[in-house]
Amino acid sequence: MMRESEYTPKRANGPRRRLRALLWALYLAGLPALPAHADKVYVYRDAQGQMWFTDHPVAPKPYHLEAVKYYGRPPAWRSCMGLSDGDLAKRAQQYMPMIERVASQHGVAAQLVRAVISVESCFDPHAVSSVGARGLMQLMPSTAKHFGIVDLFNPEANLQAGVRYLAKLIKRYNGNLRLALAAYNAGPGAVHEYGGVPPYPETRKFVRRVLAGYRS
Repeated sequence: MMRESEYTPKRANGPRRRLRALLWALYLAGLPALPAHADKVYVYRDAQGQMWFTDHPVAPKPYHLEAVKYYGRPPAWRSCMGLSDGDLAKRAQQYMPMIERVASQHGVAAQLVRAVISVESCFDPHAVSSVGARGLMQLMPSTAKHFGIVDLFNPEANLQAGVRYLAKLIKRYNGNLRLALAAYNAGPGAVHEYGGVPPYPETRKFVRRVLAGYRS
């Protein structure tokens, strides 16, 4: 739903390119990115017509508010590029003992956690998505802080936060995995607004892929 071209500054050569990269980094430092559990996304547009997405209702000039919407959160697709099924299975195997242990601690099926990670990051502990989600379970720093986690590139810490959050959502929706996964991707507010899985292509694709991986 949110394409990289919509919020990544256009490429420039030489000093201009470096300046754009610096300004983009400073902008992100002052205007938080979309967290995994956010209910609303504020869409801003700058003077050049570039769009920016954030959970923060205030943006510095010259940005102006374009819309307030709900969106599904895209996965870290770069971490999955060029991977064969065999490569993915090898990556998964090294984390399965940890996944089984953490999942058991929080009463979540290990195969469900495996399916979520497979879709979110393809088991790349250093994965970063285009909206800033990090690590195996693609959590935003603001989400992880709710669970006392700071280093999202630490596989164990990322799993602890991600599985606890997933367990919380499963409990919230009385074991309905479709709703829990939709909330994991698009936020509980979107699920509440639509009375079910929201009509976002990114979210519906995420739910479908995770459930298919879990059931297989």
